[in-house]
Amino acid sequence: MLRNIGAIVSGLVAWIVIVSVIDRLMRLSWPEYAVAFPTMTFTLQMMFARLIEAAITTLAAGFINRLIARTPLWPAAAQGAIIFLVFLPEHYKLWHNFPVWYHLTFLGYLIPFTILGAAFARTQGAKALDSALSSRSL
Repeated sequence: MLRNIGAIVSGLVAWIVIVSVIDRLMRLSWPEYAVAFPTMTFTLQMMFARLIEAAITTLAAGFINRLIARTPLWPAAAQGAIIFLVFLPEHYKLWHNFPVWYHLTFLGYLIPFTILGAAFARTQGAKALDSALSSRSL
């Protein structure tokens, strides 16, 4: 149980770190985005970039969760639900800043993408284990 809790906490920390790094890189490499960021006046391309940024972050955080948890997908689902619950009031506050499709897309993929990232970690972990076991028998 402690491993699962640690996996959830680690996944949440990973989410914050990864999204922060990607966002900083976007602001450094895209001057127009850096100007639009403080006022949240994003163009369509910027909104898509933000959605992609969060999707990559969510998949990676789910992956990290599963690497630590090494259990069924429920810790990843719990992590996705926590992220969803944290962002729900934030998106309510920002409702007027973005189109409805933006909010629904972001909030809609948090739980499924976390689980998908975790499922991918399992697939990759199983392949690595099979590879390690077959190399030992040689």
